[in-house]
Amino acid sequence: MTGRKVSLQQDLAWRLEALGYDLFTALFRLLPTDAASAFGGGFLRLFGPLSGAHKVADRNLRLAFPDMAEAERLRILGAQWEGLGRSFAEFSLMDRILPSTGRVEVVNIERLQQIAREKLPVVFVSGHLSNWEVMPAAIVDCGVICQMTYRAANNPYVDERIKKSRFRYGVRLFAPKGGDGARELLEAMGRGESVALMNDQKFNGGVAAPFFGHLAHTAPGPTRLALRFGAVLQPMSVQRTKGARFRVIVHDPIAVPNTGDRTADIEAGVRLVNAFMEERIRERPEEWFWVHKRWSNQAYDSLKA
Repeated sequence: MTGRKVSLQQDLAWRLEALGYDLFTALFRLLPTDAASAFGGGFLRLFGPLSGAHKVADRNLRLAFPDMAEAERLRILGAQWEGLGRSFAEFSLMDRILPSTGRVEVVNIERLQQIAREKLPVVFVSGHLSNWEVMPAAIVDCGVICQMTYRAANNPYVDERIKKSRFRYGVRLFAPKGGDGARELLEAMGRGESVALMNDQKFNGGVAAPFFGHLAHTAPGPTRLALRFGAVLQPMSVQRTKGARFRVIVHDPIAVPNTGDRTADIEAGVRLVNAFMEERIRERPEEWFWVHKRWSNQAYDSLKA
């Protein structure tokens, strides 16, 4: 549970939400993988544009691609809703979507095998590209011991179900974000294990680094870990190829500058990660998670101007 006392009303609401989650999961696990994925994609393509998040996605696209034609922006908005719906549906089925099942091609798999074989501690970095759950699934499916970060669900009953769902496809190590998570990540790297972090969402108080021509506050944690343990940043990306089939790309490692000026080195590392993410998004913009507020209020205010 949460470690704090909650009202009976709140507990009942959480339990009802968890029941809904169970029914959702059971329904999708009854379906063939591709059918479940297609159903989720069709559902959000239809209803996603009716949500407030659609306006956020539209504003983000306008900021990132100010010269994009309206027809192309509308195409990307629809495609990203379909991809997001597919990803939500596929979460219940991730034990069926692994390299070992034939649904995931891993480009440069030799690098993951080397990390697993030589027990090289690295800091995996990626973002919310396509179905981002495929990345940790591929890492552990290749035998890498890796500490994964996650943002706990507000509902503790749902949170336990999410963790159990991840257990089904081999992801058993978690470090909650925040102070305790930082300690767990340090301990993991001290044991020679790798860690994996998403590094593409707004992080208040983070390093302000360029992202699509606007400053975006970005978490410095991955770069700090790499500097502290003399490790490399190991970027990865996920692409949807067709239906519930994917390509995971293990990119060339990013060596963080280590000049002795810690502040400058961390800023340089964050800039490199942002540049990597921007390049991936430009390649396949319809596969990024556009529905979160990535930039500062000043950047959004510039749209009104």
